[in-house]
Amino acid sequence: MLKESITTLSGMGEQTAKRFYRLGIYTIAELMEYFPKKHEDRSKVTPIEAAVLDEANNIVATVIKEPILKKVNNRVMVSFEVSDGTEQMTIIFFEQPYMKNNFHVGLIYNFYGTVKLKYNKLNMVSPSYQTLEKYTQQTKLIPVYASTYQLSQFIIRKHIKNAIDIAICNVSDVIPTDIVAKHNLMPKRQAIENIHFPKDDASFVEARRRLVFEELFLLQLSLYILKSDFRQKQAGTVKQSPVDLEAFVETLPFKLTAAQQRVVKEVAADLKLLGAANRLIQGDVGSGKTVVAAIALFIVVRNGFQSTLMAPTEVLARQHFEFLEKTFEAFDISVALLTGSTTKKQKMGLLEKLAKGDIDILVGTHALIEDNVVYAKLGLVITDEQHRFGVRQRLSLAQKGDFPDVLAMTATPIPRTLALILYGDMDISTIDELPPGRTPIKTNAVDSRYYARIYKFMREHVSNGRQCYIICPMVEENEKVENVKDVISYAEKLQAEEFAGLAVEYLHGKMKAKDKNKIMERFANGEIDILVSTTVVEVGVNVPNATIILIENAERFGLSQLHQLRGRVGRGSYESFCILVSDSYNKDTRARLKIMQETTDGFKIADTDLQLRGSGEFFGTRQHGLLEMKIANMYTDIDVLKVVQQEVENIMEAGIYGYSDLFNFMQNEYNPMAPVL
Repeated sequence: MLKESITTLSGMGEQTAKRFYRLGIYTIAELMEYFPKKHEDRSKVTPIEAAVLDEANNIVATVIKEPILKKVNNRVMVSFEVSDGTEQMTIIFFEQPYMKNNFHVGLIYNFYGTVKLKYNKLNMVSPSYQTLEKYTQQTKLIPVYASTYQLSQFIIRKHIKNAIDIAICNVSDVIPTDIVAKHNLMPKRQAIENIHFPKDDASFVEARRRLVFEELFLLQLSLYILKSDFRQKQAGTVKQSPVDLEAFVETLPFKLTAAQQRVVKEVAADLKLLGAANRLIQGDVGSGKTVVAAIALFIVVRNGFQSTLMAPTEVLARQHFEFLEKTFEAFDISVALLTGSTTKKQKMGLLEKLAKGDIDILVGTHALIEDNVVYAKLGLVITDEQHRFGVRQRLSLAQKGDFPDVLAMTATPIPRTLALILYGDMDISTIDELPPGRTPIKTNAVDSRYYARIYKFMREHVSNGRQCYIICPMVEENEKVENVKDVISYAEKLQAEEFAGLAVEYLHGKMKAKDKNKIMERFANGEIDILVSTTVVEVGVNVPNATIILIENAERFGLSQLHQLRGRVGRGSYESFCILVSDSYNKDTRARLKIMQETTDGFKIADTDLQLRGSGEFFGTRQHGLLEMKIANMYTDIDVLKVVQQEVENIMEAGIYGYSDLFNFMQNEYNPMAPVL
């Protein structure tokens, strides 16, 4: 029954099912394991006069004016006044005309939602609500789920409750009974019931501990098995340090930092071992990962092998190609580029040379994974911005050779605890030092009252020959989302008004790849003064002439993403600035923006981001190749992780004996990477 479609549930219509599909929920089991992102504690009622702005408040108030139905900016709006004796507040619902008949003067209701101040009046838009009678009867811990448009919390709760009622009896424990008993873990069935609809705080805490333990346990076990298999099956090839390695390092445009030297030693040691290397190199923006990669490429090529480097965007692939071609020019090492823009004729000639072994290093995008890309003797695979690729993409590239060494690079600083989960199958090197001479980027967080000064500042930089980025959270204007900047209309407004006479262009992910590449090349060549973009420029854009990045609605981005965006400037010798604009009063938002002003240390920022938001939202929406935890938080659950790792080590030492059911489950049913393959 657990694997049956959600459409078999009573009351689950086709349209509702499609909305659940958008959340990746297809089966009854997936629905039951769609855990709430939080619980609203509605046991405490806040007086309206004491409501905290821009945060969720639980209000009990009386309707004092009949609901009014009207149109505002072509949107249907129902609004009415409520009071609790301390203050009045306006309740608003958009695009729900039937709400006019749901509330009556003189009746008392419980409202739960975000309180805002507009035109000096308090309001609450689209709150969840119920009559006072229902409020007093129900449990006060209400589950809240991540959702999509048109899928209400009420609908999600109803169908999850239905799934639990009819299918919970089919759920079985996969954690060995001795471990369950040793750590006094709640039974799986009871945990699922209480994570959604806890009887009390204690039940919720125990349910969560049980489910966090299982999630980390299974994931850690799968990674240990994967790492063990990789080392046993991947025979690898021994690559010795070439005699002219020191001479090559001397020709590099930068003197290696102590951190780079340490990581080079770790990589070189890997390459010398019989057994394929499988290492992640992580370092902050500008820490010099590409130079380390170049040294690894040199060692491998000098040992008679070919190498390949895969980047997530054509722009970044081209930048890597140009750097490597220039770097290896004096050493008779051939470098080629293969992307989606490579013509058919060029590609045929390139692939022929590659198969013959006439190309030493092939740089490219996803095009490198295609079946017709065949290497004569592949010895090293490097993927840049590792988290942008799915696990299958990395493996597809590695399988093109006879057990090649594998290196992955990422400029997304990841706290050690989270790295153990995301990259538990890899060894990890960290470049935690920036090259000397880099000027720290000055960061300022301001509200929208500063626009005149910001635009004036940007014009001054452009007049001095520099360039600017402006980042918006949305592509197009959306009437359903107020006060959020979008790329298209904002760029048009700036071109016509504030930056008239300057070259203003926009860029977003919905554009064709050819058009995106053209815009980025023009910006890189200095033909565009101001580029208005979504976060599509977050990775793989190197424009040393850009000195200002203005990030609109900064409250809509996580700390790590803000840091990545900030890294688009400060890449040259010019003083650079990051300006964060937000009108939010939310305390977490203010804390994030304060950290951005205080430090440019990517690892400190990542650790704070993990603490504030948890691993589930650490990278924002699910990204290419990142495993998003269902319930575990790598900051608050570090103690559980340590216990789990010890138990997994014990099991791996004991082997399959005594744990055959668990290993059968791991082999046949458990696939933590399924969502990102």
